[in-house]
Amino acid sequence: MIANVLSIAGTDPTGGAGIQADLKSFAAHGTHGMAVITAVVAQNTMGVRSFIALEPQFVAEQIDAVFDDVRVDAVKIGMVPTADIAAVIADRLIAHGARNIVLDPVMVAKSGDRLLRPDAVAAIRDRLLPLARLITPNLPEAAMLLGAEPIASLGGMRLRAGELAALGGGAVLLKGGHLDGPESIDVLHADGGITEHAAPRIATGNLHGTGCTLSAAIAALLPSLPLVQAVEQAKLYLTEALRASDQLTVGHGHGPVHHFHAWWRGGSPAEDR
Repeated sequence: MIANVLSIAGTDPTGGAGIQADLKSFAAHGTHGMAVITAVVAQNTMGVRSFIALEPQFVAEQIDAVFDDVRVDAVKIGMVPTADIAAVIADRLIAHGARNIVLDPVMVAKSGDRLLRPDAVAAIRDRLLPLARLITPNLPEAAMLLGAEPIASLGGMRLRAGELAALGGGAVLLKGGHLDGPESIDVLHADGGITEHAAPRIATGNLHGTGCTLSAAIAALLPSLPLVQAVEQAKLYLTEALRASDQLTVGHGHGPVHHFHAWWRGGSPAEDR
């Protein structure tokens, strides 16, 4: 059975992050992707110019429209720009008995621009974390959620992953992309234990939407795989998408990863056929 996977997130007109990246990642993993939009974002590979948060009731109506009609096998939550939107997402997901929820607490874009209002951080922590089977913060997002100092070492990652798990009760994949070194090491805190998942650090500037892509891939895999295996396969997928990203020529800043690297073989779809 082909899984139906829902993304609840903001948009990216250049197609590298947000809803657009999630749908590509869902498709690359053989699932049917669906989307509920929380915010319309004016951004490109150079940065975020502005965003408009949608009315919370309209976000709720979008969620209801999907769940009232379609079996939802997994949910990925990305950009949640306001506390009110966080509250309605939590209420509707509880009402519909949503499962396999992956929360990627998107707070700051790759360019450094903030993607949420100040009151949203507490609402994400208090309302959405407890619902998630897995959360996937990067190091700055983890520090914001915990109200702690920035994380600067692998030992600090292990400590903070446990603290984050205590907040919500679910698993935590703390991403180490902001640290230095030849490998990018993520720390997974699940079922009371910690495992480390390393991948070679790819030398590319095309890093736009990496967090969205990884969390969406995990959500697409969770209906059919155990958590640890889903994380491992999603991380492998992202590594190869980064490795192939220089085949794309999108924008003048942080370009996107190559979501369909396994199918396009370096040319256009028409040329490949």
